[in-house]
Amino acid sequence: MMDRVMDNVLLKDPFDSEKHKREKRLYAALVPDEVFIGSHFERRFVTSFGKVWENLMAIIGKSALGFAETDYHISGEIPQGCLQRIQETLDSLEHTTREKDTERVRPSWDAELAYVTAGSGTLVNTTVISDVFVSSARTAPGMSFEFKAPQPNSDQTKVTKEKIFKLHCMRPKPVKAAYFALPYNPYGERKDYNWTFPMRWFDMRNDPCVLMGEELWDMVGGHGTGDMIFGVVDRLGKHYRQRIREEYLRTG
Repeated sequence: MMDRVMDNVLLKDPFDSEKHKREKRLYAALVPDEVFIGSHFERRFVTSFGKVWENLMAIIGKSALGFAETDYHISGEIPQGCLQRIQETLDSLEHTTREKDTERVRPSWDAELAYVTAGSGTLVNTTVISDVFVSSARTAPGMSFEFKAPQPNSDQTKVTKEKIFKLHCMRPKPVKAAYFALPYNPYGERKDYNWTFPMRWFDMRNDPCVLMGEELWDMVGGHGTGDMIFGVVDRLGKHYRQRIREEYLRTG
């Protein structure tokens, strides 16, 4: 994948200083090319690696368990009462409701899950698109993973929690477990995670439905999978950082 990025920025679509000056005259006049050379690379890198973590989990899941697929459609029926309770729960987490509107309702996974799954009523056909679904067979209940960047915004996290709730409420239940998946933890230890936006929706340090870093990868691939992945990334990084300096930035 990195080889394709390098091929793109060096051969197929290199930074063109003259074109940049024609198209962005003000920017080119005020800011040195070196700044835009970096952003040119970044855009092509981010586009190529848009779903790298999901694809990596699918590879690990298929190897470890037998079946894994990204953007996997999971369909089932959910009682109308469950859907109403899901919305109530999300609304209560989003808005201040206690002690004269001064204290937010704090997330409580076990209590919330018990409440939303106890709903009843008319069954409603529902489909959830799982970022990654992993199982021992295509038709067997498995694990669903909703991947987000390690510092997600509030809206992304709300949507993730809604999807996880729906998977638990489906009849028959199509998953053994559903997780909010962060590929790594920028704060190091789970107990030190401190990005505030997702904390409105999950107890990021304690909820069993939240997995981050090594615990996420080890859940599917077995003990040591996370360490192996990040060890490989670090080794590859040394090689490609040097190539980028020498061949693209020409500073090596």
